Amino acid sequence: MKQFIWVGVLAAIFGFLWWRGYIKRFAVYWQQTVEELKKCAWPTWDDLSGSTILVMVATFLLALFTFVVDQVLFALFKTV
Repeated sequence: MKQFIWVGVLAAIFGFLWWRGYIKRFAVYWQQTVEELKKCAWPTWDDLSGSTILVMVATFLLALFTFVVDQVLFALFKTV
């Protein structure tokens, strides 16, 4: 019985959205989004893997820098 109530509620919501034109606007938005994505220049696998490695190295270096600075500041404030 609950399922029929939920189906009715969802149908009412869908009907309201259809009546207000939201469904049509969403369909147009979706179609325009697909068209714009077709115009994009997607990276090749080599570009993607190279960028991934670069991000991983930069993240490691930032973590290392943060660790070293933390240790130095900890040692300085421990002696004070």
